[in-house]
Amino acid sequence: MADNENRNQNDNERFTRGFVSGILVMLLCVSIVYFVKSTIEARSSAARGTEASAAVGETQAAEDPYTLSLDDDRILDKIHEIEGIVNEAFINEIDSSQVETYVYKGLVAGLADPYAGFYTAEELEKVNESTSGEYYGVGATLSQNKSTGVITVVKCYEGTPSAEAGMLPGDILYSVDDTPVTGVDLTEVVSMIKTGKDDVSHIQVMRDGETEPVKLDVPRMDIEVPTVTHEMLENKIGYIAVSSFDTITEGQFTEALTDLESQGMEKLVIDLRNNLGGVLQTCTAMLDQLLPEGLIVYTEDKAGNREEYRSDAEHQFNKPMAVLVNGSSASASEIFAGAIKDYGTGTIVGTQTYGKGIVQRIFKLEDGTALKLTIAHYYTPKGNDIHEIGVTPDVVIDLNEELKKKVTVTHEEDNQLQKAIEILNSTIQ
Repeated sequence: MADNENRNQNDNERFTRGFVSGILVMLLCVSIVYFVKSTIEARSSAARGTEASAAVGETQAAEDPYTLSLDDDRILDKIHEIEGIVNEAFINEIDSSQVETYVYKGLVAGLADPYAGFYTAEELEKVNESTSGEYYGVGATLSQNKSTGVITVVKCYEGTPSAEAGMLPGDILYSVDDTPVTGVDLTEVVSMIKTGKDDVSHIQVMRDGETEPVKLDVPRMDIEVPTVTHEMLENKIGYIAVSSFDTITEGQFTEALTDLESQGMEKLVIDLRNNLGGVLQTCTAMLDQLLPEGLIVYTEDKAGNREEYRSDAEHQFNKPMAVLVNGSSASASEIFAGAIKDYGTGTIVGTQTYGKGIVQRIFKLEDGTALKLTIAHYYTPKGNDIHEIGVTPDVVIDLNEELKKKVTVTHEEDNQLQKAIEILNSTIQ
């Protein structure tokens, strides 16, 4: 901050966060008793094994870095010791249910996978809601840097509360309702923003050119995400923008493609910029309408098992096509762009994509909670692994700097789109 008062305030905030974090860690440890006690006590001494067999188990675990092996007895002994100290000395109230939740979250966090997570039943409902295309929120797309934990606004949808409140692409989320959010799991932050009906989310963002956080009061409302928009441009060039691959997107894409065909479309631009991905099956179903018969993408899991997604011979798009991508085109968007590039059925235009070439799966647990884990890598039809690499465009062109902070960019000033149009206009059918 600019002055000493603000620096002192930041120091106080850091101290408070550190103090609270210390308390939370202690609470997490205490709650593990509830998590493992019944399991441990139910085991017989025979099931626990001898010291020799335990030593063998530890050796095997050390030799296999892909196996999670916890010493339950040792953990329980330490928990009992910490529990005694906490019960004797800790002066605040303890919400055992909340602490238990964070035990599971901490377990998954220990895997050091930025895409893994533990969800309560309520959080799982929000996750399912976010892929439906309709939700209660503010109408903004957020992205989190997997290394720094910084959360950035990728897109504000025109006419939604986020845009109306003055939120801009490129804004860095600083706090939600006075709670700092850097490093907090993105799913939790989204849940914080959405919480409470007929209410307002008080958000602070850091913005280029500003020395203080910008305060935004953003009303929450029912949002229907426009996952697909389309129009006919000049020279019979169809334009389809896909903002995410949700369950409703396939049908919207089919309708858009059909409508443009009925208008005499001769060439096509598909815009996947700022599309962070979504449902794999939606992406492959859309590609099935464009590609010739053959492999779309395949995945390989921990055991080397391969699962293939293929297109049939029923549909194929045989007209000139360009696909727009950028650094916020991730996951399913990269599957889409990678397949088009490998088959050579379209020209990829823009900047290097995000580089997320791994697959997550949600495992539902008996009590309604869930576990999300990375379970496989995916590969383009030619066998390219783009994880932490991305898809390289055939034609590299960055969006003009002055346009990157705008909520709405017109087609005329969009230099990336204009480059795609130029390429298509020069294509001989």
